[in-house]
Amino acid sequence: MFEHKSGQFEGFASKYHCTRLVYYEGFDDIRKAIDREKQLKGWRRSKKIALIESRNQRWEDLAEKWGWKIAFAGESITKK
Repeated sequence: MFEHKSGQFEGFASKYHCTRLVYYEGFDDIRKAIDREKQLKGWRRSKKIALIESRNQRWEDLAEKWGWKIAFAGESITKK
């Protein structure tokens, strides 16, 4: 996700400045994930928007805090 947010790789995300994750699905089999991706790519834009809004009405970035350092009780998050 970090690579997409920072635009490190050329492709759709960097070309169109896509920096938020608003929807995702998890799969235990790569073939199922690829089949689902192909299915979604064939959908109309309005149907994709309805799918996103069924789970994320405010289009919040679901990966906003991914990769942040976790601080435990009494631990500072600032560099020493």
